[in-house]
Amino acid sequence: MKSDKKIAVVDFGGQYAHLIASRIRRLGAYTEILSNEEPLSVYESYAGIILSGGPSSVYETGAPQLPSGFFNTSVPVLGICYGHQLMMRALGGEVVSANTKEYGPAILEIENANSELSKSLSLKTKVWMSHGDEVVRLPNDFQVIAQSDHCRYAFVSHTSKKLYGIQFHPEVTHSEEGEILLKNFVELCGASATWSISQFLEEQIQTLQNKVPSGKNVFLLVSGGVDSSVAYLLLAKALGKDRVKGLLVDTGFMRKNEVKDLMDNLHQVGFDLTVWDESEVFYKHLQNEFEPEKKRRIVGDLFLEAQGKATTSLGLDAEHWLLGQGTIYPDTIESGGTKHSHKIKTHHNRVPQIEALIREGKIVEPIADLYKDEVRDLGRKLGLPERWIERHPFPGPGLVVRMIVSPKTNPPPIDFAVWNDKFPKAEIKILPILSVGVQGDQRSYAHCAVLSDFTSDWKELDQLSVEITNTKKEINRVVFAPGITHFEREFFYTKLSLDKEHSDILREADAIVNQILYEESIHNEIWQMPVVLVPVGLRENSYGVVLRPVESTEAMTANFYQMNRNILSQITNKLLNLPSISLVMYDLTHKPPGTIEWE
Repeated sequence: MKSDKKIAVVDFGGQYAHLIASRIRRLGAYTEILSNEEPLSVYESYAGIILSGGPSSVYETGAPQLPSGFFNTSVPVLGICYGHQLMMRALGGEVVSANTKEYGPAILEIENANSELSKSLSLKTKVWMSHGDEVVRLPNDFQVIAQSDHCRYAFVSHTSKKLYGIQFHPEVTHSEEGEILLKNFVELCGASATWSISQFLEEQIQTLQNKVPSGKNVFLLVSGGVDSSVAYLLLAKALGKDRVKGLLVDTGFMRKNEVKDLMDNLHQVGFDLTVWDESEVFYKHLQNEFEPEKKRRIVGDLFLEAQGKATTSLGLDAEHWLLGQGTIYPDTIESGGTKHSHKIKTHHNRVPQIEALIREGKIVEPIADLYKDEVRDLGRKLGLPERWIERHPFPGPGLVVRMIVSPKTNPPPIDFAVWNDKFPKAEIKILPILSVGVQGDQRSYAHCAVLSDFTSDWKELDQLSVEITNTKKEINRVVFAPGITHFEREFFYTKLSLDKEHSDILREADAIVNQILYEESIHNEIWQMPVVLVPVGLRENSYGVVLRPVESTEAMTANFYQMNRNILSQITNKLLNLPSISLVMYDLTHKPPGTIEWE
């Protein structure tokens, strides 16, 4: 596709940059993420440009900028948050640290409904703000389109140059009419209805045929999830089934009966699949590791070693076989895939060895440009059975990242008494272990607060959870303990190891949870539900299980799922019947500040 029908999103380090791209694609225009240091000629070749938000302040030394002359291009530009402030300052306006910082919902009042970008918006509409700086003086020839209570220049435009700046975030669902505004921008760029999954399929088949010439074949690492399954079917369609082989590495950290189920199901849709049992090797190298990033790197390296052994054993000549992966867009982003993005976690398919193979052109990643919802749409077009498409996402490292083997830590001294008046029945404790989160677009490794079961009202639980993570930097995650209204004793810490014994405990717990989700027909209401084993219980030599059901579409943001309390009680009771489990917790954290997985 020619770039003059695409919209560029310039990434200034906000994870929302990729949420913007996903939203624009759903509106029928293809988007690509660019750095802020491309030559002017690159930017000028696009139909429109969106400048993302980011964690920097535009007036700070070293803050990311744009090339000189950028705002003289004839391409429509929409600046969001940091992008808005950057545009205003570059063109002669003024940006300062705001007296009143805005985080959360605000009411936008439209003053000029005749702007191309404000058409069809309600005169008063709820938007989502997240900024500590604000524009206090506009450049010449800019006019105010809308304001909020605390932000005079919340929406401005230079009509003749088609330059638009907005302080709020239209890409998040909390901005109720954000999609209308983005659709207006796509229309004024002339890019409406220029991209679809069907079009992607046609173009990608051609691309793969060029990238993998006759004489070369693809050996795809298959996890059994929707991503690698769709990647396999796309490669088979483009190259022919005889040129694609699948390798399933049994790491010993798969779900209960997973390998047999995968073999049965994937063979039905024509997969040529080899299973390679490397469980003993994975147990040996991982059993004493606890640091999340190191665990992921070890998994990535061991996957490559297993692939090497399998190719040798199967007689697959490295000169004629390329390695395939089901990598998708968020994998590269969260691994620090753009200039200003902060590494949240290294995905196992983005370890240094893999990065080196990508640079050498020895890796094929047919769906690396797609988000999860787009992968599912593509799977339907390729004939993948609906039951497979609807499977919850499952991490490539498997249960390795759902077994928290963090050593015991001393919880930070935090006074939670500030909430005594508002939530008098709530008790708040802190787990003596760490988990990964994302705060302010940066990776955090911090403690988790545990609430007692003080209310059956999900809104109250949510409110207290958000207040804790918003005000206590030492906490990046909040859970509650179903059925426990009072903590009679302190938590017991019992060391966990990444071995067969402990992964069997988690396998059993995970199977119980998933069986109930299907029996109660709520599986499709939940986007993903990690079941996490933690080294913390309510008695000696026992562990805890964390339930982490979330609602999401593209994995860049997520809300915790509000489960029917009767179903939650059923799950909790069955888990507590397992001899090794003495504590069940339910994760109340949104993303951000918590990642979907605990590691």
